[in-house]
Amino acid sequence: MKLIDQVAECNSLRVPKIRSIFGVVGMLKLLAGSYLVVVTESESVGSFLGHTIFKINSLKVLPCDHSLKNSPEEQKKVETDFSRLLNVAERTNGLYFSYEINLTLSAQRLHDLGDESKSLPLWRQAEPRFLWNNYMLEVLIDNKLDQFLLPVIQGNILYSISSFSSISVLCRIMTIGRDIVDITLIARRCTRRNGTRMWRRGADPDGYVANFVESEQIVHMNGYTSSFVQIRGSMPFMWDQIVDLTYKPKFEIVQPEEAARIAERHFLDLRKKYGSVLAVDLVNKHGGEGRLSERFAGAMQHINGDDVRYLHFDFHHICGHIHFERLAILYEQMEDFLDKNGYFLLNEKGEKMKEQSGIVRTNCIDCLDRTNSMIGRKMLELQLRRIGVFGAEEAISSHLNFDERYKILWANHGDDISIQYSGTPALKGDFVRYGRRTVQGVLNDGWNALARYYLNNFADGTKQDAIDLVQGHYIVAVSRDMAPVPRKGGLEAVANFPVALAVVLISLWFATMSVKRAGSDYRHLFFSLVWTGISVAVAAVMRANGRIFCNRPRLHKPRP
Repeated sequence: MKLIDQVAECNSLRVPKIRSIFGVVGMLKLLAGSYLVVVTESESVGSFLGHTIFKINSLKVLPCDHSLKNSPEEQKKVETDFSRLLNVAERTNGLYFSYEINLTLSAQRLHDLGDESKSLPLWRQAEPRFLWNNYMLEVLIDNKLDQFLLPVIQGNILYSISSFSSISVLCRIMTIGRDIVDITLIARRCTRRNGTRMWRRGADPDGYVANFVESEQIVHMNGYTSSFVQIRGSMPFMWDQIVDLTYKPKFEIVQPEEAARIAERHFLDLRKKYGSVLAVDLVNKHGGEGRLSERFAGAMQHINGDDVRYLHFDFHHICGHIHFERLAILYEQMEDFLDKNGYFLLNEKGEKMKEQSGIVRTNCIDCLDRTNSMIGRKMLELQLRRIGVFGAEEAISSHLNFDERYKILWANHGDDISIQYSGTPALKGDFVRYGRRTVQGVLNDGWNALARYYLNNFADGTKQDAIDLVQGHYIVAVSRDMAPVPRKGGLEAVANFPVALAVVLISLWFATMSVKRAGSDYRHLFFSLVWTGISVAVAAVMRANGRIFCNRPRLHKPRP
């Protein structure tokens, strides 16, 4: 790889294509060649701490050579399969970048960077956990192409005259009386165990958990800047929930004897990065979720101490489907921790007046956002009181316009993260948005639940492969990927969900028609029983062997 001064001159045999790009995301090497990933469309969506942020509207994967033309047929076939995954990766939504500021660090960490670190290129400053293209940048780094390295974060940004959001960053300019409050909400998704809802659960052996999100709420007002960070993620031990055509697949705890060690690694990493940790477990105490919660609580017995505290709150038992105001009970149990560990605060001169010395970590099965919004609301009230905007007992709820916009801010935040993880907006998001359940919200939940079922069973496997490929969780190797694939045997060799579903539906249709014509003719009655038996038999096979009918990741390795 080398830089050139100008594009080669055109001739009658070779006319180069020239297009504008807005950044180089990175490079991937597959079996037969290398592929450059570039930004072909972007738009400015606002600013973060005074620096412009851009949203990626279109990615393009460009082959760097023509070696595939001279490759063996088998290699071409495998390369084509991998190329299809790159096409899926091109459609990744919610990618953002800035040419000027490091989006991977919180306001407190940015402020604490030394002068030497601030002078480094952005990719050198970046937090690798939140750098979406960390793996794809490696080739460019090796070739010392610093000026072309563009750190990218996954999330979502909404911006208008009254709102702005980034990585899931959402920012609203709101008013309290005559005071203008600029609130920015940032959610940074970790890439260490990134993936789709059912294909990434629990933790890996190193303690990195699925769906780990760092949410930061930043307030600018009257010259002050204040920030509060909280995190959420899957329960930190190895467990799975592999799709099998059932609506709610069973939870499987993997290597339960390792749970305490893996959880200890996870919380040791959190303590190094954030200080004290309050782990809030929102999972049910009954059924499959109860087994997970019991394992989590058991693992935490060896970790609980001055710097790490475990708190269980049975969200569904206490709050049910409508009594979300009972989250106040949870806040009472964590209020001392929040008061003690505080938030980050800069005065008008940019001098640090307070710093956040601990973190709240929440989890449920899908790491919902209702609890995060409650914690964020309480901390915002503390911040506004400290700045002098609120009185001692004043609350956000007493300012109706401000309260409404703040709810929408967190609702959009939850939807953005949920779409990236599960493929649909968050369930029960109407409570976060309106403070109550609504008929439209219930209908939306029904539709989103059906959409999740379809995506989890028949689409997310391929999407998971694409994520693993572009983020380096699966490295293409000729010796492995060109090896003969073991032939499928038995039912797995012929399992095909669309065909099986068609057989069931056609059999039911013929059974129905035979019953209508039966009358006193026992032949039609006999045939209706035969067709019903066929549909029931095929449905039973699908139910008993659901996993082989689903869209599973090809690159996914089963846990040991």
